[in-house]
Amino acid sequence: MRCGPSNSRATMHITLKDEVVLVTGGSRGIGAATVRAFAAAGAKVVFNYRRDNRAAKRVIESCRDLEGEAFGVRTDVASMSGARSLVSAALSRFERVDTLVANAGIWNYQPAPIEKMTEKQWDEMIAVNLKGVYTLVHYVVPRMIRQQGGKIIVVSSTAAQRGEAFHTHYAASKGGLISFVKGLSTELARHGILVNCVAPGWVETDMSAPVTKDRREYRKVLSVIPLRRFARPEEIALPILFLASPMATFITGEVLNVNGGSVLCG
Repeated sequence: MRCGPSNSRATMHITLKDEVVLVTGGSRGIGAATVRAFAAAGAKVVFNYRRDNRAAKRVIESCRDLEGEAFGVRTDVASMSGARSLVSAALSRFERVDTLVANAGIWNYQPAPIEKMTEKQWDEMIAVNLKGVYTLVHYVVPRMIRQQGGKIIVVSSTAAQRGEAFHTHYAASKGGLISFVKGLSTELARHGILVNCVAPGWVETDMSAPVTKDRREYRKVLSVIPLRRFARPEEIALPILFLASPMATFITGEVLNVNGGSVLCG
């Protein structure tokens, strides 16, 4: 996981000092880069992780010399009890949540043809990618309403917009997130809560590693990306940071595509 000077330079004009940010799936990939980006901007970041204590500790350690701080909680937000415990931990420690970044997600490398896809595969994908966003929003929104404002940023995918053969349960879960964001943005606008979505394309993470290691598959994927490369996690984290910043106070209900030009649609 990269945490270099580029993050500090890019965030030095965005200040979120003492704001409290909740990030799901913060121990690796886009989530870890997001935790560091917010900490570099001065925020107090609480993130969850499901299993990897070592990875979570590395993220926390990488934030030690930044303006803000990071705090990890081991819990599964696909369950109501797990989400409740994460939000409770954030409120107990910092007494508020200014921004929620719903990033946690899974993807299947092995093809899953619809006629062979099991109920368990479908249910797990929907539980983690879609229900896991609902659970957090359910518990965070009452606090944001009392605070008279807040920001919710959901991480979707290009697959949500164009579908993905042999990964239809993944595409369905991510497509549901875009509809969820559209509905929430109008529902919560009267409370001063902004709801937006970042839709990444291919990103250099451990989730995509099997693709990058398969030369034929990698060339196939690159052929539909005009910039001819995968994004770095920081290149997704910084647009997320932008949507949480004072630069984006009149943006809600939007899908910000960060995909190297691979989905030229809104």
